[in-house]
Amino acid sequence: MIAAPMTGQGKTTVATGLMAALRSAGHVVSGHKVGPDYIDPGYHALATGRPGRNLDPHLVGEDRVAPLLLHGARGAGVAVVEGVMGLHDGRLGTDGFASSAHVAALTGTPVVLVVDVSRMSRSVGALVAGMAAYDPAVEVAGVILNQAGSARNVAEIIRAVHLPVLGVVHRDEGLATPSRHLGLVPAAERAESARAVERLGAHIARQVDLGALLDVARSAPPLDAAPWEPERGAEASRDARRPVVAMAGGRAFTFRYTETEELLTAAGCEVVGFDPLTDTGLPAGTRGIYLGGGFPEVYARRLAANRSLSADLGNAVRDGVPTVAECAGLLYLSESLDGEPMAGAVPAHARMSERLTLRYPEATSPGDTLLTRAGEKVTGHEFHRTRLTPGASGDGPAWEIEGSPEGFASRTLHASYLHVHWAGHPRIATRFVDAVRTT
Repeated sequence: MIAAPMTGQGKTTVATGLMAALRSAGHVVSGHKVGPDYIDPGYHALATGRPGRNLDPHLVGEDRVAPLLLHGARGAGVAVVEGVMGLHDGRLGTDGFASSAHVAALTGTPVVLVVDVSRMSRSVGALVAGMAAYDPAVEVAGVILNQAGSARNVAEIIRAVHLPVLGVVHRDEGLATPSRHLGLVPAAERAESARAVERLGAHIARQVDLGALLDVARSAPPLDAAPWEPERGAEASRDARRPVVAMAGGRAFTFRYTETEELLTAAGCEVVGFDPLTDTGLPAGTRGIYLGGGFPEVYARRLAANRSLSADLGNAVRDGVPTVAECAGLLYLSESLDGEPMAGAVPAHARMSERLTLRYPEATSPGDTLLTRAGEKVTGHEFHRTRLTPGASGDGPAWEIEGSPEGFASRTLHASYLHVHWAGHPRIATRFVDAVRTT
């Protein structure tokens, strides 16, 4: 695990570069991210040539973390896990639940700390010593010094750090990653992303001891768990027909968990991607629709200009085609986004705001819907800067979160801001597929 004492230390840069460097050296690498992040796994996928994966006890439960790690790493020689925030930072009020340290303890993964040393000297030693001693269940096996300055200061830091220093990464402004209002720009939106990751891998390979890092990885104990397997529906094994589930992609819809598609495929569906920016209609034979997260607000004008697709989508939702929309999907189904017309399938208008909504809640279903039954609870996350002005609707809310209704839901529609990791709640996938098969 590549972790850090706090956010902003460069762990994404180092973790992604390490994945690329190991792959370039001939290793089969799997990339994983602690937490609900979608953007970093996109860069991991570029670096490894395999799907990026998430490990999050809040979203999937503690018991599924190790199986999901084994599932994602199947066929790989080394797994690199990028941490989230500071090593011990988890859900507030929970003593670090769902933190990087929690995931490291659940999976027996040794931790390498990335520390930005641009404004420190010997104090790095004290910081690292405290991080290493804080939780006996977490093994801090080494340190990578990031944003290093003079050789003299680096030597002073190395003398002060009583752990192996596995790399000294110097500043390189040419490797800066552009960001926007919710963090990094997704890899799918950067035309030069693949080349940037390649350069980053070469940069890390020159300044980090890959052999020593592999020795740390080899020290991880065997996991007493079986790899996660997506549940296969009985119908899928005996029915040659594969109903088409249209899944939004392209630059405007980059956020979704890899396991969602795997669950749908295992249940007997044919998942067909479509790009709301360029495709003129839904895929032929569409019997279900999944609209994940992304940045539709950045592309609102182009989405609005594609009236053929938005009309097709709106008609499909109104005709009862089972549809799941999470966050960006909810915005796309609204009547308008920042004044631009959208699909008009839910009675709401959306606008960007200055206020960030970031929460990691438990949600309750207030009624029977496409995905849930009344009273059922799920865990999820929200991360956006938009506000909805809802109009009158015959549909009920999708969720109740912290005492307030959220989203829109019926027997054929489930649209809300909340992202749910279906691997942690497989009944959601089962109900969606059942609805698709009976449409």
